[in-house]
Amino acid sequence: MDVDILALNAQIEKDSEFVRKVLKETSKVIVGQREMLEGVLSGLLTGGHILLEGVPGLAKTLTISSMAQAVGLNFQRIQFTPDLMPSDLVGTMIYNQTTGEFAAKKGPLFTNIVLADEINRAPAKVQSALLEAMAEKQVTIGETTYKLDNPFLVLATQNPLEQDGTYPLPEAQMDRFMFKIEVGYPNRDEEKQILDSMSLSDVPQIEKVVTLEEILRARSLVDKIHVNEKLKNYIVEITMATRQPAEYGLGHLGSLIHLGGSPRATISMVKAAKAQAFMQSRGYVTADDVKSIAHKVLRHRLILTYEAEAEDVKSDALVNEILESIEVPS
Repeated sequence: MDVDILALNAQIEKDSEFVRKVLKETSKVIVGQREMLEGVLSGLLTGGHILLEGVPGLAKTLTISSMAQAVGLNFQRIQFTPDLMPSDLVGTMIYNQTTGEFAAKKGPLFTNIVLADEINRAPAKVQSALLEAMAEKQVTIGETTYKLDNPFLVLATQNPLEQDGTYPLPEAQMDRFMFKIEVGYPNRDEEKQILDSMSLSDVPQIEKVVTLEEILRARSLVDKIHVNEKLKNYIVEITMATRQPAEYGLGHLGSLIHLGGSPRATISMVKAAKAQAFMQSRGYVTADDVKSIAHKVLRHRLILTYEAEAEDVKSDALVNEILESIEVPS
């Protein structure tokens, strides 16, 4: 390990302290759900958008709003419904009778953290407006394009069970989410903690424990985290195996995977692994970092065949097979 990595390690160990502060502060109201909390933090550290999928009542919305309060960023919640219009997100042109001119009235996307609640309940026009914001970090109102705030992060939720009145997200939009996090039920002990803490009339208040400057400084450090060539090749091999499984001794997956991960999958794995290393106070990425985020990066990017759906094969199981088949660099 060279001197630069040692110096970076020391700097990250100091500047990553806010991760523990945020997790401690949000634990006042969020019991368990560590993967969801760390996933949202990874999004903040890399600028990656996050999709949270789970049945109602699992604190998805509460987690996002609590995280926004803890990091002191501006936050807007948009409830997606079938009658939502693009102007409800980006804003619209308003006629000013005094000046006789049109002026832009900016919508709720002009913030740092956007909670797109039940994102799959809005139609295609709304999704296309959101896609421009996610992809380009900008929106267009009338004939003028406006840059969005920095940082800008879309955290979306969707219910995997209800299909009535929903619109499946297009593949291009799904690919813009760095992670898809599947949110599960709490265990018995966590359920008891939730009962003890949230059944009272006085719900704990979340305090701001991080500044915008700390977040931006952390982002610049995450960019500098070292990924050696062997690990870069390992990440590329994982993505390639989703596209050409037969070349990796996984020919039986060819009838199950219609489309593999895009280059954004490779990029997202690198960024997410760096964020994972930062949260562990390290200036370098390990193979375990890559493994820990591979499912979250790939599960929504693998387009499965009808045969896979008929056999009830899940993308996580396919990612498991791919990870087991590719040699881990030493």
